[in-house]
Amino acid sequence: MAREIIVVASAYGQDQVRQAGGQSGLLPTIAAAGADGIEIRRELLSPQELDTLSQLAHSITAQGLFACYSVPHGLFTSGGQVNPQLPTFLLEARQLQARWIKFSLGEYQPGISLSGLNSQLAGSPVPVVVENDQTSAGKLAPMQSFWQAAQAEHLPVRLTFDMANWLWTGETPAIAAQFLANGVSYIHVKAAILHHNRYRAIAPDEASPDWMALLRQLPSDVPRGIEFPLAGKDLAAVTRHYVAQLREV
Repeated sequence: MAREIIVVASAYGQDQVRQAGGQSGLLPTIAAAGADGIEIRRELLSPQELDTLSQLAHSITAQGLFACYSVPHGLFTSGGQVNPQLPTFLLEARQLQARWIKFSLGEYQPGISLSGLNSQLAGSPVPVVVENDQTSAGKLAPMQSFWQAAQAEHLPVRLTFDMANWLWTGETPAIAAQFLANGVSYIHVKAAILHHNRYRAIAPDEASPDWMALLRQLPSDVPRGIEFPLAGKDLAAVTRHYVAQLREV
């Protein structure tokens, strides 16, 4: 079975999403590029689009694609409490017919009970994945602590491994992969370089070959998401190039 490749809608940039009339307007381009799915970003949805997620789901299916859903919120809020909006987000994911819903870790505190979260997730048909973001919550120590606790309490969650976000938090991606690879069910593929003392995401073609070695440390049979910038006169052709590349690496 061919490796599944997902295009993260934000890879095209907010301006392009706006020009396309929303994330639904990207679907023909993504389908023409031969990708398998789209990562719908909640922060790019208008209030009207949030009210019509079932229609968006129909459009995605009509293009022969599947959806996953990314919400720009932590799974845990202050004091290590489960995000009170979790039921709303899970409902949106169901309406979208998403294969999974992605959160950052948020303000998780080691040692807290996960039984309440376990109860909420047990009734949801949409699996949850937790991503290392570019904040202190996305550093290796809290991510590893959470993953160990999740396994111990049989929490129905997995991990999204963002290959470049580790750089923003001062971590070494290859070391993070050593500790977390066994929990990874989705990979955000991107490279980054320093630009004016800050990291900037770049396409793999512009990066050193290190990204390929890192990718090989991670599970080879999980979906890979394109989260680096996609730009050019022919967006379908640009996207098709990277879809093909990520299927083969």
